[in-house]
Amino acid sequence: MRKSRFTEEQIIEILQEQEAGMRTAEVCAKHGISAPTFYGWKARYGGLSVTNSKRLKQLEQENRNLRRLLAEALLDNAVMKGSTCQKRQ
Repeated sequence: MRKSRFTEEQIIEILQEQEAGMRTAEVCAKHGISAPTFYGWKARYGGLSVTNSKRLKQLEQENRNLRRLLAEALLDNAVMKGSTCQKRQ
């Protein structure tokens, strides 16, 4: 996935400009983004504050790490069962 040129904090500030009353087309032109990009951000980050965004990012990273650990544990378990079955034969 391509890295955004805007940080999550910047995205939230851009969304807050529009929420403060600035027209969407003006916000998009000011920051050089398209309307679909803006609405995609709004769907993902709408209503979040900067602190909530940082917490969300932290939780997503923790979730990725836990999924990786689970996958490794399942793989190790499968390998152990496979080697145990071969010894019995």
